[in-house]
Amino acid sequence: MKRILLFVLTNVMVVAVLGVVASLLGVNRYLTAEGLNLGALLGFALVIGFGGAIISLLISKPMAKWTSGVRIINHPANQDEAWIVDTVRKLSERAGIGMPEVGIFEGAPNAFATGAFKNSALVAVSTGLLQGMTHEEIEAVIGHEIAHVANGDMVTMTLIQGVMNTFVVFLSRVIGYAIDSFLNKGNERSSGPGIGYMITTLVLDIVLGFAAAIVVAWFSRQREFRADAGSAQLLGRKQPMINALARLGGMQPGELPKSVAALGIAGGMGALFSTHPPLEDRIAALQNSQG
Repeated sequence: MKRILLFVLTNVMVVAVLGVVASLLGVNRYLTAEGLNLGALLGFALVIGFGGAIISLLISKPMAKWTSGVRIINHPANQDEAWIVDTVRKLSERAGIGMPEVGIFEGAPNAFATGAFKNSALVAVSTGLLQGMTHEEIEAVIGHEIAHVANGDMVTMTLIQGVMNTFVVFLSRVIGYAIDSFLNKGNERSSGPGIGYMITTLVLDIVLGFAAAIVVAWFSRQREFRADAGSAQLLGRKQPMINALARLGGMQPGELPKSVAALGIAGGMGALFSTHPPLEDRIAALQNSQG
């Protein structure tokens, strides 16, 4: 619950700050007595749509550490921690990226990667994963997360989310204005939006937001297949990743904070909104791949 509240509070604050800045700059004065200023509206949509997504990306590492309780391994305290750091270093070099920060967090089996830049990312694994998998399987999971970083998935998902947010903000207000104009047809228009605009915009923000979430989740699922294949390529064979996914299927994966859930090894809810494909589909894709 604490993680959810922290994430919601952060996003509320981001949107609130962007809204204040847009108001001060006059960007959000897209509704006038003379009609709809599409240029100003697009500017507002871009600020709100991409602003929140980009700020979330830039603060992704500290947020992940905070919300997941990640302990960074600066100096390995035992052989297991030394092995994890060496494994991340080895796979990062193979992937051609800078050495990420390496961390451990308490919880059920899971792992994730995050960060705004390929050469300064964070890879973290849970205690449940370390206790429930063999070294070879853990190495495959780490390879999966390294592949996310090497593929630039954090930036890709941010851009997709930003585009979707922008469309939601833009379309809901254009449609809201059109409906408000229809309802006020024949009446003298007041300076500012009417009740039809406000209700329509509110409803469409929710409806289109759900539609955007479905699109983002679909992209996320395709990215998971690529990361699985990337792990197999980094390890030189696909069987360790297949074994890791099969092992994960017999466990109860831990829930990650929403800010990093899409970049975990497992997670999601429902068929349309799931950020990860079913484990059996991922295993089948690896088995049917060449190599």
